[in-house]
Amino acid sequence: MYDSITSIENLLEAWQEFLCGKRNKKDTQEFGRHFMHNIVSLHNDLQNKIYIHGKYESFKLSDPKPRDIHKSSVRDRLLHHAIYRILYPYFDKKFVCDSYSCRLGKGTHKSNERFKSFTRKVSKNNTRTCWILKCDIRKFFANIDHKILIQILEKHIKDKDTVWLLGRVIDSFNTKGKVGVGLPLGNLTSQLLVNIYMNEFDQFIKHTLREKYYIRYADDFVFMSDDKARLEKLIPKISCFLEEKMKLSLHPDKLFIKTLSSGLDFLGWVHFPKHKVLRTATKKRMFRNLVNKAGKKETIQSYLGLLKHGNTYKIKARIQKNNMMNT
Repeated sequence: MYDSITSIENLLEAWQEFLCGKRNKKDTQEFGRHFMHNIVSLHNDLQNKIYIHGKYESFKLSDPKPRDIHKSSVRDRLLHHAIYRILYPYFDKKFVCDSYSCRLGKGTHKSNERFKSFTRKVSKNNTRTCWILKCDIRKFFANIDHKILIQILEKHIKDKDTVWLLGRVIDSFNTKGKVGVGLPLGNLTSQLLVNIYMNEFDQFIKHTLREKYYIRYADDFVFMSDDKARLEKLIPKISCFLEEKMKLSLHPDKLFIKTLSSGLDFLGWVHFPKHKVLRTATKKRMFRNLVNKAGKKETIQSYLGLLKHGNTYKIKARIQKNNMMNT
């Protein structure tokens, strides 16, 4: 596995994937000026086991809430792509079906479709009350424990060189004030590593607790049942597992049980038994962006594509009306 990740061929393939949308970036162009020298240098450092991950450039991004993003050098990001190309197909087969974040053929639309399918089954086609337990993990990326993550990787990867390399990437970042804790938002490898980390939780939910109606998207997850008491009994079990096995904790302000008929906010949409509407905050941000970008055609088409997935006739009509007024 290590030879596959660090081969010249894989590094070259990873470079082509990395270039997408970044060709005109200054740091990418600088790396490209001495391209083969940089590739061979990285390859040799990896072969000789002297590779050291560089420092991060940090900045804030509103998405929509403020997030701390940490950006690594082109050299390191190229390696992240090389790692991801080999490890993603290997681990994706190990993940449960109802984990939807950062996976090919998954995503928010698929998870919302699954949500609709589950609620129909639980409610017997809306003839019974569907109760939903919604949970969120407090400061998810910032609290990933490096030691636990590497122990999980060692269970699945027998190649010690690959585990060594992943350790280099993992230990290149620490949450401020916490040594050996945290993964950076911005690394491609972080997306895969948090799924590997949370797969332990997914397996516990599916095989130990045997919960059938469960969906997770990153640190956001839901359980569905026609029995409210059953969901209430789940909370201490999942909280205990997260705290004892993974050193994570549930966010107390984002944990609740409610009925589908009262409206459940999940992944940008508020779901009801027979329809779903766009979350108010998402709607406001969408119109704000349309004003700021002066009704750019690509932006409008992107939002109209999003709105196809819900009951949004009035919103689409408003966008189209505003667009006609601006043309």
